Amino acid sequence: MSGTLGFSRRAFLGATGASGLLAACGNGVGSTGAAQIDARVTSTEDYLYSTFPGTRDLASRASGVLIMPLITEAGLIYGGGYGRGALRVNGVTVDYYSATRATFGLQIGAQQYAHALFFMTEAALGQFRRSPGWAAGADLRYATPAQGASLGKETTEMDPVIALVFGQQGFIAGATLAGVKYNRIIP
Repeated sequence: MSGTLGFSRRAFLGATGASGLLAACGNGVGSTGAAQIDARVTSTEDYLYSTFPGTRDLASRASGVLIMPLITEAGLIYGGGYGRGALRVNGVTVDYYSATRATFGLQIGAQQYAHALFFMTEAALGQFRRSPGWAAGADLRYATPAQGASLGKETTEMDPVIALVFGQQGFIAGATLAGVKYNRIIP
């Protein structure tokens, strides 16, 4: 039966199912566990610090860094994304997390990317670790890859959490309302 916009329930289920399936491809779903996540995180961390040298200093001043080596997302009106990564404190993995993204709006396409969250205060890190599921909020500042080479103390000392998205591949076109939720996992 068609809805008021001529979009059937079957088409809706097909679009959301397809985007969920695409989101699961190649992002570590079904991987062998902690060792594989750690290897991907280490490789991504090495790439991040060599490509954007300012992020090494940023990480040294951060209370913790969540590295998500690969987020895969896809959308056709409704979309989704998923990835897994690790939270490192003083260079040591302390927890593993998944990131789930849901989108709705005028969109089409698929992409993959990595991102890092730098927790610049103990309070921000503590809040993240204590929460049953942490959603990116108003206290999050997004930095561009171009800023990654020059993120200095003066530009970051007031931000409790800084997110850097990098290594994008693929293409998603459109405007969406989106949210990302992080949950602790046991790989």
